[in-house]
Amino acid sequence: MRSNPTGRQLRLGAELRKLRERAGLTSTQASQLLGVQQNQISNVEAARAGVSPERVRTLACHYDCSDHDLVQALCDMAGDRSRGWWEEYRAVLPAALLDLAELEHHATRLRTAVVIHVPGLFQTAEYAREIFRQAVPELPAPDVEHRVSFRVKRQTVLFRDPPTPHQVIVHEAALRMKFGGSQVARGQLRYLLEMSERTGITLQVLPFGSLVFPGSGQAIYYAEGAVPELDTVNLDQSHGPVFLDAEAQLAKYRVLLDRMEAAALAPEESRSFIHTMLKDL
Repeated sequence: MRSNPTGRQLRLGAELRKLRERAGLTSTQASQLLGVQQNQISNVEAARAGVSPERVRTLACHYDCSDHDLVQALCDMAGDRSRGWWEEYRAVLPAALLDLAELEHHATRLRTAVVIHVPGLFQTAEYAREIFRQAVPELPAPDVEHRVSFRVKRQTVLFRDPPTPHQVIVHEAALRMKFGGSQVARGQLRYLLEMSERTGITLQVLPFGSLVFPGSGQAIYYAEGAVPELDTVNLDQSHGPVFLDAEAQLAKYRVLLDRMEAAALAPEESRSFIHTMLKDL
């Protein structure tokens, strides 16, 4: 039995529960169809127990799920027993941060919209260090360094072959914040420009002069799964990441991101905008 399931394991169990509920079955009825104890169904859905790809297919069959792409994606999740690089941080960082790295690792596409900070995957170590130094309550120096190295390692999704596509919208306010002073700010803007030219990355700036501001300034991080049903929204809160995956929530944040992309400057205009800001620093 698992005592501390990961976010991905919890998501698999939650999706199996959704399939059962859509089929109009109780956990007791599902267990009777499979010839197992009721608590086995409950343990799988709560991610306290693992489930094999074969059992996932059996469950999907009993639940009358004809979405083959979704079933295959769930089987892939069930069959993945690998341990990612983030596991080395399990004893020193909150579990939610590890779940975020795992989510990014498996995402097929990432979409980000930020207002105050440069997105985490695009931060320099110096910039990230200044952000973490402002945490409340104050973090001990070793914890700050753990978080900085963790944030830098998360960037591997942008450098692998092929890289995970990433659509980034940064508000002008985030670009003008001088965390750590002008030198750190210059280094951060240069790095952002450098990353914006990498394959798979699309950077757009939402300037102060924009006539609209979709989302009311909320930072949004949207990770697309193997199928739309497995998409996830991460809202970065002061107490840590908050993950959303309800269908209505996903639809809402897709629309918000679409509107922000439409309101932001085009990629080439955005790079020119940042170059101009660099000259002023």
